[in-house]
Amino acid sequence: MNFTLLLLILLLITGGVWLAGWAWGRARGLEPDQRPVVVEYARSLFPVILVVFLIRSFVVEPFKIPSGSMRPTLQVGDFLLVNKFEYGLRIPLVGWKLTDGDAPRRGDVIVFQYPRNESVDYIKRIVGLPGDRVAFHDHTVYVNGEPVPKNPEGPYSYRSKRGQTVHTQRFIERTDSHRYDVLYTRDKRGRTLYEPIKVPAGEYFVMGDNRDNSNDSRYWGYVPEENILGRAFVIWWSWDGYENSARWGRLGQWIP
Repeated sequence: MNFTLLLLILLLITGGVWLAGWAWGRARGLEPDQRPVVVEYARSLFPVILVVFLIRSFVVEPFKIPSGSMRPTLQVGDFLLVNKFEYGLRIPLVGWKLTDGDAPRRGDVIVFQYPRNESVDYIKRIVGLPGDRVAFHDHTVYVNGEPVPKNPEGPYSYRSKRGQTVHTQRFIERTDSHRYDVLYTRDKRGRTLYEPIKVPAGEYFVMGDNRDNSNDSRYWGYVPEENILGRAFVIWWSWDGYENSARWGRLGQWIP
């Protein structure tokens, strides 16, 4: 179940029990300590659940990295915080916009509802904005006819889910507002886009930083603006599943 929906249900239940118990007790002239225990539990839990609900819905929301598509920027087992208000506040669950925020920028790392199954959340980096013409070939991203600048940083290796060592090449890419690492694999190439495609109005073209191992817009299309949940901005916890240990050095790292 969607955790936000679960919080809303708990909020309604505790609030309803508290209100009903208060009205029932008042009608019978009972003191607060004479009311049923369940009413007191509801009274105690309601404000806690309300605060958590409001923070998750309008301020920040935690998110866990389940795959390696964003290596080396993000590792499997990283836990992130997602800014929920930067792009504008939305009503929880229905997604209706309450306030205007900043427009997503090229290079932002966003969490969004997967367009083909909105019950699943994805995380990728914005490569193309509405109206951009995007191409991808020869291990290079082209936006509006210009290659996205990148500089080699040397070899980079990581362990796959199957325990195999994957050897890649690491590059630093740059946009107007971001500087970040990407990976390309010599003997493997992600889907190429030789002919530029134009990003429709109100939608975004996204890619994983692990360019040859990412299920992204090259395969399933664009991310509608209303599917964006927020911008990932910091790692608050990281757990290495292979070593069964915390990656203390990653805690508190800002996401470029």
